[in-house]
Amino acid sequence: MARNTTTIDRRTLMKLAGGVGTAGLAGLAGCSATDEGGSGDGGGGGSGPYEIGMVDAVTGSLSAFGQRNQRGKDLALAAVNEVGVNGRNLNIIVEDSGSESSGGVSAAQKLVNQDGVPFMIGAVGSGVSLSIYESVVQGTDVVQLSQNSTGLGLTDFPGLLRMSPTGRTQSTALANIIAEDGYDSVALTYVNNNYGSSLAEAFVNAWDGDIAYNNPHDQDQSSYSGVVSEMNGADADAWLFITYQAEFATMVNEIFSSGYEPQLYGADSVSGDNVIENTPEGSMDGMKIVVPSAPEEQQSYQDFVSTFESEYDESPTVWSAYAYDCVITAALSIQAAEEFTGAALGEVVRDVTRPEGEQVSSYQAAHDILADGGGPSDVDYQGVSGPIDLDENGDPVGFLQIQEVQDHSYEPIGFIES
Repeated sequence: MARNTTTIDRRTLMKLAGGVGTAGLAGLAGCSATDEGGSGDGGGGGSGPYEIGMVDAVTGSLSAFGQRNQRGKDLALAAVNEVGVNGRNLNIIVEDSGSESSGGVSAAQKLVNQDGVPFMIGAVGSGVSLSIYESVVQGTDVVQLSQNSTGLGLTDFPGLLRMSPTGRTQSTALANIIAEDGYDSVALTYVNNNYGSSLAEAFVNAWDGDIAYNNPHDQDQSSYSGVVSEMNGADADAWLFITYQAEFATMVNEIFSSGYEPQLYGADSVSGDNVIENTPEGSMDGMKIVVPSAPEEQQSYQDFVSTFESEYDESPTVWSAYAYDCVITAALSIQAAEEFTGAALGEVVRDVTRPEGEQVSSYQAAHDILADGGGPSDVDYQGVSGPIDLDENGDPVGFLQIQEVQDHSYEPIGFIES
């Protein structure tokens, strides 16, 4: 797999600096992820940049998440490299998972075995993250911090950290919302992988009503007419989908063309522009979806949104914020650790996000505490995605947003703090 490098020119730097000021953004000029000046050992020596890895869904069915991740990553590198990490830059080697477990494992093997990174961000899909951990990371000192995985199974692997909250909170919220809407019977279908099965199981455990239909479906099918027909035959007015955008868009088209009119509900992964763009207007109106969310009233998140919109001419989703916070957490861990090794980074990565320290909402402020002699427990980095507070299982505190499809667009109608 070819290395994906990140280079941001001065014109882009000035554009971003005009959005929120130079603090945190002037470092875009130092965001090149090339080897120039490196030590040849993953950035572990000399004055060259520190190098960490990132496995992302650059292509494949989860590539919409991957694109947002890359943008969040680039903005975080800007903030880090303006200030520096122990007087050095941070570079990130990005490898593509192709949205598949096999691709993720190959990408991680390259990063760990060839590039020698001690810290790896990745991946998007829960099954991909688990495969990477079990096949590549487990038994080593490498720190793995997933940017977007919400599958419940990750909690069972304390060495596998994640920035996005566990999907158990989504499943419980969906069970409560469907019951509050007056339904007592649900038809449920879920993508046939760890993400889908774990969220579906959690929903079934949280749901007090009848499960009229409960079956998985495979990814990347050209038609799901059989699933749709079976759900309709189950005679449940509420239909719940735990799947990905491409699969769900196909299902919506088949539901609409068949003239079925159920009340639709969905987990986070069915929400996205790809679904809106590839389904007829009116086909999802009234649908309710629960998605991870950032604390939108928080000033640091608003600054992040402003910068993101200035650079990319679109609003970010919380997935971009998770990727941003993964990079900041990695940089703070490097600053706080006694040496640039996986073992040393693993000792501090949780501590720099925990509430025992001084609350700070920027890399600059957190870096200054550490540079002035503070230890990792003196810092409580409050991410743009929320308070983080990684626990002993590697899970963060999270926020959830309830969305409703109105006039073929997603509108927020409420928030839940996990």
